[in-house]
Amino acid sequence: MDDTFAEFGLPGEPGTDAFWAAAASPAWKPDGAGGWTALFLWRGSFATVDFESWSPPVPLRRWGGTDCWYAEVAVPARLRVTYRLRAGDAACADPLNPVGAGGELSIAAAPDAPPQPHWPAVGAADVLPLPSTRLRWTSERLGGRRTVRVHPAGGGGPVVLLLDGDDWLYLHPAMTAFDSAVAAGELPPVTLVFVPVRDREAEFACRPELWEAIRDELLPLVADCGVPASPSRTVVAGQSLGGLSAMYAALEFPGLVTGLACQSPSFWWGPGVDGLADPMDGPAGGAVAARLRGRPDLSGVRVAFDVGEHEGRMLPHCELVERLAGEAGATVRVSRSPSGHDRAAWRHALLRDVAWVLSGDDA
Repeated sequence: MDDTFAEFGLPGEPGTDAFWAAAASPAWKPDGAGGWTALFLWRGSFATVDFESWSPPVPLRRWGGTDCWYAEVAVPARLRVTYRLRAGDAACADPLNPVGAGGELSIAAAPDAPPQPHWPAVGAADVLPLPSTRLRWTSERLGGRRTVRVHPAGGGGPVVLLLDGDDWLYLHPAMTAFDSAVAAGELPPVTLVFVPVRDREAEFACRPELWEAIRDELLPLVADCGVPASPSRTVVAGQSLGGLSAMYAALEFPGLVTGLACQSPSFWWGPGVDGLADPMDGPAGGAVAARLRGRPDLSGVRVAFDVGEHEGRMLPHCELVERLAGEAGATVRVSRSPSGHDRAAWRHALLRDVAWVLSGDDA
């Protein structure tokens, strides 16, 4: 018998009931050069493995005349990546992988990927627990009504605004993860505010309306909701365009926020980038770098920046902003995660960087 599957520790003849009873996906073996080969399996008909921003889709191959479809994928050391399986027009989570992120998403982590002990595995059918405090935010500045969840992790403390809050409620169990990190002594007690967004490009792209609404409408609602909170110390955590918006808040609303956790921030953004064939081809650092060159005073603001190692085109934009933010007086920490533009890695940086922002430690 061909040893393709045996090399991954999978016994039995592919496609048999015994084989499927023991199968897990992905399976891993060292590639001999410091990285890994991942074996993805699928029982059924032709499908592809679709990765989140790291690799183009990978088609699966059929094993003989069986119902076993597979792909061997070269994976760099330490990578953690979100993926889904796509068959025709339908997409689903990997039924052979117990680690997921919402109904149709799975997470693959190389054996040497950094641990994420506070984030429980989420299956496709799991319903995540939600904070019991729910606010109705009717916004004059933004228009319409939104539901905002608030959770006092460890009894509550400094306010942590989680942008793209619905993702952290329904795809990745941030409430559970923060509770666990606080209980382990890795984070001080905090009050989480899950901030929903309706139109990410409109609300996050360096416009004042969102932050005027948060300052004048949302934070007073949080202060009056009965959950212990310390809004005088407010941290903003944002990813991608959310990271851009967090930095914009620190620059244009002095005193509103004391700390930022920015993962893969979209610092390529600037006026007019929509007219470019590729928006990352615009000036390095975009609108934020241009604002920082004016030497605003960021003293008293702590900023943790994190970008994926596999986001090569993001790095020139982020590196410039990281340097300029320090020159403007911010206390800055920079790190790189073994990932692409992917929430599966952002959640690792989220807990770590919020803890650092609140610690007062410059290391």
